[in-house]
Amino acid sequence: MNLQILPLAITMLAGPQIMSAIVFVTTARPVRVSVAFLLGVLVATTAGVLVARGLAALLGSAVPLDGESQTASTLGKAIQIALIALLALGALKNYLGRKTAEPPEWLGTLLSATGATAFRTGLLVILAMPSDIVIMLTVGMNLQSHRSGVGAAIPFIAATALVAALPLLLYLVFHKRAITAMPKVRDWMNTHSWLVNITVCGIFILIIASG
Repeated sequence: MNLQILPLAITMLAGPQIMSAIVFVTTARPVRVSVAFLLGVLVATTAGVLVARGLAALLGSAVPLDGESQTASTLGKAIQIALIALLALGALKNYLGRKTAEPPEWLGTLLSATGATAFRTGLLVILAMPSDIVIMLTVGMNLQSHRSGVGAAIPFIAATALVAALPLLLYLVFHKRAITAMPKVRDWMNTHSWLVNITVCGIFILIIASG
């Protein structure tokens, strides 16, 4: 893959995804629920890339995706412009609504989550997020254009899982400090969700523009 793997993985988890991971390490059973969440993220990302690769293969039979034809070049530029415009509008919307912005209500319910709930959350924060779907489609199209198998996406999947695991790893390595710091980080992200969303949009715009 010639994608910028780390920025893509960070963008996959920026927002409610990493906020969920932080919330889970502040629960009564942080390790158990965090591991379940990570499994959900891993399964969802792998399944998403598989589906995206399949869709790209089907699309590739009708529309060239390898960038060598004028059709592919024009289509690619049109998609890039449309995505950048949508992301810019999203960032502007978040900025204008920053004074009344609130985190998703479901984040507050995660403090009492079970392992099963954490696993489902890991699935949903990947498969139900439009930005993550776009990223996985981008990965699928990249694999198709280079005639690569899903195995070539392992670095991307692993990087996404690693980013999702960062709150748990910090908790395990810096246990006492993490117990104090993580709730503060969680609260800051809750009150600055608009800034997190704008940052995600900005990162994604840079990735698309440089692609």
